[in-house]
Amino acid sequence: MTAEEIRATVDRQRTYFRTGATLDVDFRLRALDRLAACIRANETAIGEAIRQDLGKSAFESYMCETGMVLSELRYMRTHLRRFARDRSVRTPLAQFHARSYVKPSPYGVVLVMSPWNYPFMLSLEPLVDAIAAGNTVVVKPSAYAPRTGELIARMLRVCFQEEYVAVVTGGRTENTALLEQHFNYIFFTGSQAVGREVMRRAAEHLTPVTLELGGKSPCIVDRTANLSLAARRIVFGKYLNCGQTCVAPDYLYCDRRVKDELAEKLKEQVAAQYGAHPLENMGRIVNEKHFDRLLKLMDPAKVILGGGACRETLQIEPTIMDGVRFADPVMGEEIFGPILPILTFDSLEEAAARIEERPHPLALYIFTGSKRAAQYVTTRCGFGGGCVNDVIIHLATSEMGFGGFGESGMGAYHGQKGFAAFSHEKSIVDKKTWLDLPMRYQPYRDIHDKLLHRFLR
Repeated sequence: MTAEEIRATVDRQRTYFRTGATLDVDFRLRALDRLAACIRANETAIGEAIRQDLGKSAFESYMCETGMVLSELRYMRTHLRRFARDRSVRTPLAQFHARSYVKPSPYGVVLVMSPWNYPFMLSLEPLVDAIAAGNTVVVKPSAYAPRTGELIARMLRVCFQEEYVAVVTGGRTENTALLEQHFNYIFFTGSQAVGREVMRRAAEHLTPVTLELGGKSPCIVDRTANLSLAARRIVFGKYLNCGQTCVAPDYLYCDRRVKDELAEKLKEQVAAQYGAHPLENMGRIVNEKHFDRLLKLMDPAKVILGGGACRETLQIEPTIMDGVRFADPVMGEEIFGPILPILTFDSLEEAAARIEERPHPLALYIFTGSKRAAQYVTTRCGFGGGCVNDVIIHLATSEMGFGGFGESGMGAYHGQKGFAAFSHEKSIVDKKTWLDLPMRYQPYRDIHDKLLHRFLR
């Protein structure tokens, strides 16, 4: 779309929202049902588009993308009437007689900007929550996953009129044109650098935002951990989607006493899960720019597994680096690729303090057999969300919010948190007319002063 076409789309959505059509809960439920039916009908096409963009298998695409969206749809379909209901709250005695309640209300015209690494899930899950909350929505998929973006556009045109849900494809020009518009809410998933620009542009219109960013998510392994199970789960989470997952363990922070044993078990697990020729079972890096960036982060002297790459297919082997220090280049930025550095600590207190010195990560993981250790780390360290004795699975539920903290983002979504993210809560007092207490009106009297102190204390 041109900038003028984008402006016209936003204007049409604002006009449509003002008709009140999206306020009806039954309308929203029908919209969710249409979207769910369309996704099921296009399951094969979705998997193929993701395979062309990122090299993912059909199994991984359904597990991490299509199935996740359908799960969110099912959850929202089940609970939407309850989420949308007015919620009564206690009324202070000083306001007798009245009913106080909170009314969830949609923001209006919402922009959802999604990244390329999970191009279907991270476009459609926020859309589900925004529709459920009663908004109109403009979806902007990433230009780096063009087949998936084009498929999303075709699907949503079948499901919805553009004045209700519209898709804008394209790259930086379209992103710039979108951010020039006055949206009522912006939901962005992507890098910290672009997130800062989104927030800056949103501030021009005082538009609230949710930012789902990234960061260097630590994975702590203490000496009491089940190392075999830890290695199996870490390898799964780290190399899923070639490490191009915002909550992938970015680096291992391991008790020095068990580091060598853990490293050997990690090697065994890479062989068990990816075989003797791992590139045959891997997807690919999204483009040559990111491929070259990842190669520069490797220090061959510290690579103890993998390190091989194929430029023609943009593939990099599952790679482990040992003897890494915080000053090394691989620790200077979010890796977002299949490279796992191992660092060591001598005490859990040292590890927690070092993590707290760094920007707050989107996720934190700890493998331990000690409840005290798990409690200590999850209490002392700031992070968006995480797991004890597992990785990444905390985002795969609609029962908890998912979001960042500090440098890794702001706001959360999924399930009720997602409905709340795209809703404004109006606080309303319905004051009855059969009684009107005189104490608040001039002239004030001594008896009123006594009553005031009785009510407000």
